[in-house]
Amino acid sequence: MANLVGEAAPRSQVGTNGRELEAASELVRKFQALKQEVGKVIVGQEAIIDQLMIALLARGHCLLVGVPGLAKTLLIRTLSDVLHLSFSRIQFTPDLMPTDITGTEILEQNVSTGGKEFRFIRGPVFANIILADEINRTPPKTQAALLEAMQEHRVTAANMTYTLAEPFFVLATQNPIEQEGTYPLPEAQLDRFMFNLWLDYPTEQEEINIVRSTTSEYAAKLQKVMDAKEICDFQDLVRTVPVADNVISYAVRLVGKTRPKREGTPDYVTKYVSYGAGPRASQYLVLGAKVRAILQGRYTPSIDDIKAIALPVLRHRIITNFNAEAEGLSSVDIVARLVKE
Repeated sequence: MANLVGEAAPRSQVGTNGRELEAASELVRKFQALKQEVGKVIVGQEAIIDQLMIALLARGHCLLVGVPGLAKTLLIRTLSDVLHLSFSRIQFTPDLMPTDITGTEILEQNVSTGGKEFRFIRGPVFANIILADEINRTPPKTQAALLEAMQEHRVTAANMTYTLAEPFFVLATQNPIEQEGTYPLPEAQLDRFMFNLWLDYPTEQEEINIVRSTTSEYAAKLQKVMDAKEICDFQDLVRTVPVADNVISYAVRLVGKTRPKREGTPDYVTKYVSYGAGPRASQYLVLGAKVRAILQGRYTPSIDDIKAIALPVLRHRIITNFNAEAEGLSSVDIVARLVKE
């Protein structure tokens, strides 16, 4: 079995018809055009853009972690403009209420009848792309208002259920250095995010280009690359991508080895990990590998695709214990060691 590691299914086993192959090629062209358009505004961050698109096409959500000033908001707004999707930004604060997210009912007079009736006013969650800015600054009660929307793509208010428009993509941001007055996201909510992405500082040359463009009269003119219907079609296409059994098996075994005190789990995982990743991690590994393969012009994913997205999928799903903290180990170290072995 060792010779199967990193290999995809033989091309003869790929059950993709001509129409799907053509759609996959079109997605590759659209993706390259998207990166070119986003690059007019965002300098660098190519890996983050790739992972955002993987999550969007896999119908997942992203948690972005980075210090202030790394253009997280600008990146997401630019992405919504290029994809021609409605965009809504919610600034999470300690006094934010759940109805400030989902919407609320107001009592108003009916002009035709003269009577009074309740009318539901939709909140900012009714958009295609939601930026939940500094999501850990609001209490868990308000954070939970996003749970149903993220998982079920619907909102329940005043005993009425409202279906959200597709595609629906939530990107939440966190500031890693200001922890005073914050409310850490519960594990159940963290698990709703497909990826946990860490934005790093730009390189010196990238920062020079950023300063040059943002301190001049330069104003990028963005072209629409995709629309909502095309994105939904591409999301459906991802589900048709075949996956070899050994690739699925690798994803499940990798996730299983993050769970301490189980047969086959490495000793260091049992020593340093309190809780491992759940089945949703295995699902996201396979879905993300499918999208990554298509975006690179391949029609079935390999184990290398699983390895490439293992870190953003697993790092927020592995809860380390005091032993790991005492020795300066994080979930990132655990994932890196598992993938390497």
